[in-house]
Amino acid sequence: MVHWSAEEKQLITGLWGKVNVEECGAEALARLLIVYPWTQRFFDNFGNLSSPTAIIGNPKVRAHGKKVLTSFGEAVKNLENLKATYSKLSELHCEKLHVDPENFRVSHEWRLSISPST
Repeated sequence: MVHWSAEEKQLITGLWGKVNVEECGAEALARLLIVYPWTQRFFDNFGNLSSPTAIIGNPKVRAHGKKVLTSFGEAVKNLENLKATYSKLSELHCEKLHVDPENFRVSHEWRLSISPST
């Protein structure tokens, strides 16, 4: 378990407050789907993902990207208990959606890709 200092918590919260969740989430998920096209198989109900333009303009991609980053906001609010904060989400992705854990390494990379814009 990570033990955050008061200063670290303040820095994390302050930085997170500058993130445009809607725009950054949409951009980050679109990048993931474009750079790693095999990840599109997890989003077959999103409709047209046939080109970068289609992906960027897809409202379901935008909405899900926002949803993902919104969950990060929940983590920021619960820094002392991240495991509990993400337990149900982890269970959903692992047991119901059968997402390979390797994909979370990839998603970490695309989350880092949004950091320069914050």
